[in-house]
Amino acid sequence: MDSISTQIFQQIINGLSLGSIYALIALGYTMVYGIIKLINFAHGDVMMVGAYSGWFAVTVLHLPFLPALLFSMISCALLGVLIERIAYKPLRNASRIAALITAIGVSLFLEYGGMIVVTAQVRTYPPVFPDTRYILGGVYFKYGDIVMLLTAVVLMALLHFTVQYTKVGKAMRAVSYDKDAALLMGINTNNIISFTFAIGSALAAAAGVLMGVYFNTIDPLMGIIPGLKAFVAAVLGGIGIIPGAMVGGLMLGLVESIVSGLGASTWRDAVAFLILILVLIIKPSGLFGKNVREKV
Repeated sequence: MDSISTQIFQQIINGLSLGSIYALIALGYTMVYGIIKLINFAHGDVMMVGAYSGWFAVTVLHLPFLPALLFSMISCALLGVLIERIAYKPLRNASRIAALITAIGVSLFLEYGGMIVVTAQVRTYPPVFPDTRYILGGVYFKYGDIVMLLTAVVLMALLHFTVQYTKVGKAMRAVSYDKDAALLMGINTNNIISFTFAIGSALAAAAGVLMGVYFNTIDPLMGIIPGLKAFVAAVLGGIGIIPGAMVGGLMLGLVESIVSGLGASTWRDAVAFLILILVLIIKPSGLFGKNVREKV
C-alpha cells in the first residue's frame, strides 16, 4: 500500500510540473480570447520561439537561468506585439474565420521560418539546474522541478496581481467586458490589446524555456502539441477566464501524468483530446464558465 501511495504522490509531482507549463501557455490563449474573442493558434509556436531564445541566451550569451528566462520573455513579448500589429489588427473588424485562418498562417510561418533560421535539427537544452535530487517519504524531487513549479506560480501570481490591482489590469477588464464602451471612456484599446498579446507571449516564452528544461530537447515543431493541449486546458477551465486556464492546465498535467503512470504513455495525447470532446459535449462553457445567451 505504501508503494502505491508513493507512486501516486510521485505522479502528482510530475503532473504539477507539466501542468504548470500547460497553464502558462493556456493563460495566453484565454487572455487574448477574453479581449478580442480570437483563438490565437500561433501561440504554441511563440512558445517555441521562447524556447529557442532561452537556448540562445544560455549557450551563446552564457546567461544563468533567471536572466535567460527574462531575455526570452522580453523577446517574445516584442514578437507578440509585432504579430498582433501586422497580422491581427487589420482584421479586427473582419469575420472570425478570417482571423482564425490568419492565426493558422502565422503559426505555419513561425514553424517553417524557424526551420530556415535554426534548421530542423533537434537541439539538446543545456543543463541550467544542478542535478540535485531530494527524497521525501519515498517521493523523488529534482531541484529543477521545484524551480519550475515556483517560477510558474510566481508568474501566475504576478499576472493575477496585474489584472486585478493595477490600472492597466482594470483597463484590460474593461476592454474585455465592452470594447466600445471602454473606448468611449478614454481607454486606448489598441494599446491594451497589444499589451495583452505582450503578456500572453511572455508567459508562453517562459513555458517554452521550462519545457526545454523539462524535456531537454527543442525543435521548430515543438509548439504544435503543447499548444493544442494548452488550448484544451483553456477550454476545460473556461476560455476567457484566467483562473480557469490555471486550473485547467494543472488538471491536464495531472491527468497526463496519471495515464503515463498506468503504463499507457502512448495514450496521453488521445486522453487530452478526449477531455476536450467531453467538455464540449457536457459543459461547453468549461469548469469556471457560465452559459451566456447571445442575440442573433
